[in-house]
Amino acid sequence: MKSAKAKKPKTPKQKTPEYQPLNPIQPTITDEHGYVRFKPNALVRHLLDNGKITMNDLALVECSRDDRQQFAQLIGYSLGGYSDLSYHSESVYVAAQAAHTTSVDVNQARVDALEAELKALKGGLRGPIARLYQIAEEDLAWNTRS
Repeated sequence: MKSAKAKKPKTPKQKTPEYQPLNPIQPTITDEHGYVRFKPNALVRHLLDNGKITMNDLALVECSRDDRQQFAQLIGYSLGGYSDLSYHSESVYVAAQAAHTTSVDVNQARVDALEAELKALKGGLRGPIARLYQIAEEDLAWNTRS
């Protein structure tokens, strides 16, 4: 008779998080009252205005912060109102504002905003890192002054 070997329990494979590209930034317009707002998508606006789903219903839907941001853009939120949303991205706000006021492409404006944010973070960490390692700030390898 064969002896029954105890089988090892299978450990589930851990899924590595996949890179999820960010949603695009909706172009901006100046409306008839002089407010800068995201250009509304006519189909999304129609679905919201004529459908049975309300903004309150949508608030309960589980989705990413990026999807909520894009939805706010697609329904034509004003840029000022967008910046007050709890789920807004400061880099998207800065990029949309820069793209509206300059001739910079919105994608380049997003890159510029993220680079500025990174530079500010690095600059803000110089002091704490220097204190942590008890070295002079000038001795840190990264350069935030350029």
